[in-house]
Parts: sequence; structure tokens; C-alpha cells
Amino acid sequence: MSTQLHANLTEEQVREISGRLDEPEWLLQQRLDALDALSELDMPDVIRTPGRNWTNLYDLDFESLVDPLNAAEEKDQVGPDEVEVMSIAEALDSHEELVREHFGSVIDPQENYLTALQTALFSTGTVVVVPDGVDAEDITVRTRMNSRSLFNYTLVVTGKSSSATILERQTTGDEVEGERYYSGLVEIAAGENSNVQYGSLQNLDETSYDYTLKRGHADVNATINWIEGNVGSRLTKSSVETRLLGEGSETHIVGAFFGHNDQHFDVASRVWHEAEHTTADLVTRGVLDDHARSVYEGVQDVGRDAWNTSSYQRENTLMLSDESEADASPKLIINNHDTEASHAASVGQVDELDLFYMTSRGVSPRTARNMLVEGFFVPVLEEIAVEEFRDDLSGLVAARLRE
Repeated sequence: MSTQLHANLTEEQVREISGRLDEPEWLLQQRLDALDALSELDMPDVIRTPGRNWTNLYDLDFESLVDPLNAAEEKDQVGPDEVEVMSIAEALDSHEELVREHFGSVIDPQENYLTALQTALFSTGTVVVVPDGVDAEDITVRTRMNSRSLFNYTLVVTGKSSSATILERQTTGDEVEGERYYSGLVEIAAGENSNVQYGSLQNLDETSYDYTLKRGHADVNATINWIEGNVGSRLTKSSVETRLLGEGSETHIVGAFFGHNDQHFDVASRVWHEAEHTTADLVTRGVLDDHARSVYEGVQDVGRDAWNTSSYQRENTLMLSDESEADASPKLIINNHDTEASHAASVGQVDELDLFYMTSRGVSPRTARNMLVEGFFVPVLEEIAVEEFRDDLSGLVAARLRE
């Protein structure tokens, strides 16, 4: 099923967005090509479990959600002196060839309807360039959406034997009448023997629809580690992915979500092993309360040439109410016999025996439940090497439990 182009999006608007950023002709053409392709593209694949499609993106009213020319935000992007952390406009001015080389090289702009919409309309972005041999800590990108819609693009390029730790946060600011739409694409090109840690914490308000796709390409002996926390939004469609292209490359994907009210989370972790001696570890934990719903997909795809592969996956969802719903779809695709791999997923409720034990010793039922939820997230928090991110996520969990 293809998606019909909504009437309030025109070539003139796309040209105006490009002109505001003083973009070169090649990037404007990328936008126009994506605009032309919209009417032929499908929505991104949604996660299906036996007998059920959990997420229906076709019913989203883009006519009212997307306001192309009225993007407003507050963005704070900082990093150490030896690293360049730039807006997309600054990067095009000083590193045009590098941006041209990498833009759309990890995520095809026309991969689906929402990536093409993002490519046509993005008005804000961050480019991080880490030179060879540089160790860069404390790179921070904070985005506060103050408009009905916002399209955000991030590109990270790391040089040989470098490292970078990047923390990204998305929140909403000024009140806007009606619903909102946030879209974010992240491309990481990790050079040989480099190490990238990318943490993303999404806490948009619950009138928002959120679509994010984060994907990295890891070169020889490179490591890409992702941390993703989803607490906000009404509907989140998020995928975190790594292609292990170089021999000896690694990835670690850690995910956490906490839903309440009628929030809906459609989250995925995916890794493609495409070279020898590659390693992946996927860990996700989620909690649901009230009428919240979640569906998770984890994919470990081992290619024919991926000799001596190690790939592991674990996902657990804890439901706090009888009205919440959750399912999981872990997948192993093995095309090479020299592989050590496993996957596991579970969905369950708070253990009544644990609750009884705690309440029988004077702990109130609510406090006991909250302590069990915080304990449930501990295995994920212990996987997070960045203390600031760990503290931020645990703080949001604690705040949710106090509501």
C-alpha cells in the first residue's frame, strides 16, 4: 500500500527550507528527489506478531501534523575543542565534501515514506566530526521542539582510532494546539578501530508522534554502542541498527522504555553481521502501566561471510496493569554455521510473591511495586557505561513512578 502525498507539501516549500540553510544544489536535489518519491513509497515496516499488526502508521493525519515552514526549536550542541560539533549549515559551509560523501550513505533517503519525508523537510541538524586519534567525551545535543513538527538530522563521522561519547535528548517546549510530530534520522560512519557510544533519551510530551531511525556502519575493529531510552510521546516508532561491515567490529544496543496512560511503543534493535569475527549484544527492558502497549523486534542477521560470529539478544517487558499489552518478536537469521548466537524474550507481570513478601514486612503496596520496577531496570542500567545517561534515565523512571 503506497501513501498519498498530503496536499500541504509543495516543491516551493522544500526550496524555501533549502534556501534558508543556503544549501548547495546537490542537497536541494536530494530533497526534491525525496519529495517526488513520496507518492510511491510505503510506510516503514511495522512489527507483526502472529495474528496481529500492532502499529498502524497509515492512519496518521500528516495533513494536520506536519507544518513544513514553521519549525521552531531550541538546540544546544557542545563538545570538546578537539572535536567539531556543528549545525548542518555550518558543516555544509566548512565540510561540504565530507557531508556530501556521507549524507544518505548509511540510511537511504528513499528507504520508506517517512525517511523521504524527513529528507525533503529537515530544517535542523547536527554534524559531529572526530579526527583520527582523538578521544572525545561529553558531546551533548539537546533538542527542544517548540513547533507542531520538527525534522532533525544527525551525522557522526569518526576517524581512525578515535572515540566519541554522544548524548542526545529530545523534549517538547512551547505548548502547541493539537498533536505534534517529531522525526529524527541518525547516521554514524565509524572509521577503522574507532569507538562510538551514542545515547538517546526521548521525553516528548504525550501529544507527540515520534519516528526515529538510527543506523551505524562499523569499519574494521570499530565499535558502535547505542543506548536508547523512550519515556515520552503518544506513539513511538523507533529502530536502532548496526551493520558490522569490518572484520572484528562490534555493537552493543541497550534499550529501555516506560509507558503509561495510552502510550504505544513500537521499538526494534537490529544488527547485520557482514564480516568475520563480529560481535553483537542486544539488551532491552520495558515497563507498561495503565493501557500502554508495546511491541519489540530484535533481529540478528548473520551473513554468509560472517565467520566466527557471536550474537546475543535479551528482551523483557514487565506489565503493571491487566489492561496493558505487550509482545516481542526476536529473530535469528543465520547464514553461516560458524556462529554462536542466542535470543530470548519474556512478557510478564509483577511477581505476587515478591509483593507479598515486601508488604508483609511493612512496605506499602505502592512502594513495594515501585521498588520492584526500579529493580527490574537495574540490569539495563548496569549495561550503560555513561554515568550521566544512567542518572537521567533512572531519574525519569523514578519520576514516572511518583505520578
